[in-house]
Amino acid sequence: MANLTLKDTCPCLSGKPYANCCEPILNGKSKPVTAEDLLRARYSAFVVGNIDFILSSHHSKTRGEVNREEITNWSKDSKWEGLVILQKEAGEATDSTGTIVFHAKYVFDGELQNHYEKATFEKENGDWKFLDAQGLQNGPYVRAEPKLGRNDPCHCGNGKKFKKCHGTAA
Repeated sequence: MANLTLKDTCPCLSGKPYANCCEPILNGKSKPVTAEDLLRARYSAFVVGNIDFILSSHHSKTRGEVNREEITNWSKDSKWEGLVILQKEAGEATDSTGTIVFHAKYVFDGELQNHYEKATFEKENGDWKFLDAQGLQNGPYVRAEPKLGRNDPCHCGNGKKFKKCHGTAA
């Protein structure tokens, strides 16, 4: 768990001071406007060990599935290294649901962990709540090589355009 001052940069890596980013949300002075705001606040709650916020930000549909002791230990025993938002779908102020794919890095038992997750958020009584998540084992799919366009040289090396060679079968 990190001890942050209000002048420190927010651990959610928004670039804003903690006092102007997640701290007011964690302390109930303001509410998250978007699903991303809630995700960033939840990440910061893990960093600072604010387990009450993590639990209260769960949707009532899934709050019963949460184990306080496990979350407390995970938060306390991890050194949180960063959060990267990879993909967002909906989750804006006017939406009622949203999905965010993110990558969180942390050190646990001396080993760097890369946690990829697709999180679903839903408004409950007008407030954003974390509904559930799907762990992504290897992170999002990233193409090893750029996709061949129809006018690119064919991958077989014969000098023809892809569309006139192997692209005809596609």
